[in-house]
Amino acid sequence: MLSLFFARRYLFAKGSTNAIHIISGISVFGIAIGTAALILVLSVFNGFEDLLSGLFGYFHPEIKITPTKGKVFEVDRALLERLRQTPGVALVSETLEEIAFFEYEGSQDFGVLKGVDTHYARINDIDSTISEGRYALRADEDIYYAVVGAGMSNKLKLHAERAVAPLRVYMPRHQRGPMDQPFRTRYIYPVGIFSIQQEIDNQYILADLSWVRDLLDVPDGTVSALEVRCTAGAAVSAVKQRLQQILGEGFVLRDRYEQNEAFFKVMQLEKWMGFAILTLMLVLMAFNMVGALWMLVLDKQRDIATLKSLGADDVLIRRIFIGEGLLLTTLGMLIGMLLAIGLYAAQKQWELIAIPEGFVVSSYPIAMRAWDFVPITATVLLIGWLASLLPAARAVRVPAYWREE
Repeated sequence: MLSLFFARRYLFAKGSTNAIHIISGISVFGIAIGTAALILVLSVFNGFEDLLSGLFGYFHPEIKITPTKGKVFEVDRALLERLRQTPGVALVSETLEEIAFFEYEGSQDFGVLKGVDTHYARINDIDSTISEGRYALRADEDIYYAVVGAGMSNKLKLHAERAVAPLRVYMPRHQRGPMDQPFRTRYIYPVGIFSIQQEIDNQYILADLSWVRDLLDVPDGTVSALEVRCTAGAAVSAVKQRLQQILGEGFVLRDRYEQNEAFFKVMQLEKWMGFAILTLMLVLMAFNMVGALWMLVLDKQRDIATLKSLGADDVLIRRIFIGEGLLLTTLGMLIGMLLAIGLYAAQKQWELIAIPEGFVVSSYPIAMRAWDFVPITATVLLIGWLASLLPAARAVRVPAYWREE
């Protein structure tokens, strides 16, 4: 294309003044820095999203089944076996949750008591998150254990490896008379502390399902949720659809995203708000390009007049300088992408930016995704195109016959 040929020549040709090249270089540098910042910011958000999604996976199952009405429901053995034999289902675990009051050697707090069966640790590998003690729920018919969230252990001043006193659990019950005790009380021994994510750690204590049913005084088969792990390679959406057909309309099935939908939506909002702020910064950097192109138009007025005299129309002149702006933008964008990829590789390899102690990782998590380059490329090129419009309009107004005074 003729306009692109002229734009490329003007990009690398020597001008009458070095100021044009200096300002052009500054504009390319600004676009490169802005592009790299866009890529790296999105990559950091991706990294945190992947990290927290993985952490949620230690507590939230691939599919969670809850009733549409009420807090609990009863599941019979026949239905449970049918669910476990559904294609794509590896495991089904019964769980029962209720808010309780906990006391340990004078420290007290409310939390969520979650009763789980023997399959639960295989549903989400929660036993791999134990930071102190061990994962165990039962020793024999009379001795039951609790696995406490790290936040709850701090609030109760409880250390699993040094715990000798039992944890007292209070559960409200219906009073039939004025002399009835308002709480049902049981004792359980803390043997482990798990650490997943602050919101979870600050609320939950895990215990044996039969022990929790006894504390709540509910019949066997009572659950608040069924938690499902799919077989390797199985499509969660397809398994979810099969289970829904078996259970009918009285149940709600949620995948891992739907269980944490609010969190993921906030993460996406923050991600694209950061993108918008950096895009505004890139727009400000594009003013350097406007200045560089404007000076180029002034420097090439004789060339423009000559081209018009030879028959070039306004469309060709406009395309030349818009093409010049897009070439500058593309050059800066490619440099920025290479810079971002280099910094990404360095962070992955050497952990250049560390996170203070106490977090689950030692350095900022980062994950570069190919599809993030699509909106970044479109945004940068759009900014370059808009920055080129005003200088291109000025070039069109140059008369066909140039006369030097």
